[in-house]
Amino acid sequence: MAVERDEIRIRGLRIFAHHGVFEEETRLGQTFVVNATLFTDTRVGGLTDSLEDTISYADVCQFLTEYLQANTWKLLEAAVEHACRALLLRYPLVRAVELELEKPSAPIPLPFDSVSVCVRRGWTRAFVALGSNLGDKRGYLDGAVQAMEADENIRVRKVSTYLETKPYGGVEQDDFLNAAVEIETLYTPRELLDTLHKIEQAAKRERLVHWGPRTLDLDILFYEDLIQDSGDLTIPHPDLQNRDFVLKPMAELAPGFLHPVLRKTMRQLLEDLSCG
Repeated sequence: MAVERDEIRIRGLRIFAHHGVFEEETRLGQTFVVNATLFTDTRVGGLTDSLEDTISYADVCQFLTEYLQANTWKLLEAAVEHACRALLLRYPLVRAVELELEKPSAPIPLPFDSVSVCVRRGWTRAFVALGSNLGDKRGYLDGAVQAMEADENIRVRKVSTYLETKPYGGVEQDDFLNAAVEIETLYTPRELLDTLHKIEQAAKRERLVHWGPRTLDLDILFYEDLIQDSGDLTIPHPDLQNRDFVLKPMAELAPGFLHPVLRKTMRQLLEDLSCG
């Protein structure tokens, strides 16, 4: 998915709100200044000249004002984090947002102009593998997809065909039902992993035997083009190039998706495995 490079910028939006560590700040309030950049695709609106095809910056200003006035946080970091998430959930056309919250009247006993916190957050494309070989296999996979769809921090974009496969890893057990899901998420990789583990636990997943039978297995295959190895979380998922039950669903969902380490597409990796 292409990164949106068009921007709608809002500068110097003044909002009187009640955020701060000290009791006087939350009781009396003060003026904050918001600078926001919304990353989106303005081409359709630019061609149609219709407000329905773009993001109303007036509406965004009103939303931010009401949101920051309706809530109270001690830290600027918390206010910005929550406001970013609220914007991304409210406006589907916003792919990412850079939000700066300035505090010109911060209680600092030294000469200064302003202090601020600025963050960038957005939707990230990721792929998740699904597998089950105990009980109602299809029901477990369907339930996992439904659980992801019910999470407002996840948008399920595509679900592959369910594929019946032989067990991988040498443990004698029943055949698996496998699939892959393309999602967009506001979660970090760690947060996404924790969420998937909760979905597994709801399906009474037990981790008794490595590569053993399970009601539900959910793995992060890719998180955009991220390369990460932090012990219990490796992205891209290791050894996926040798697993047809991963490559077949991936080649169906995103045949041209490039493996960031191997530098081959899903279609090419599947062809290599089939020829091998």
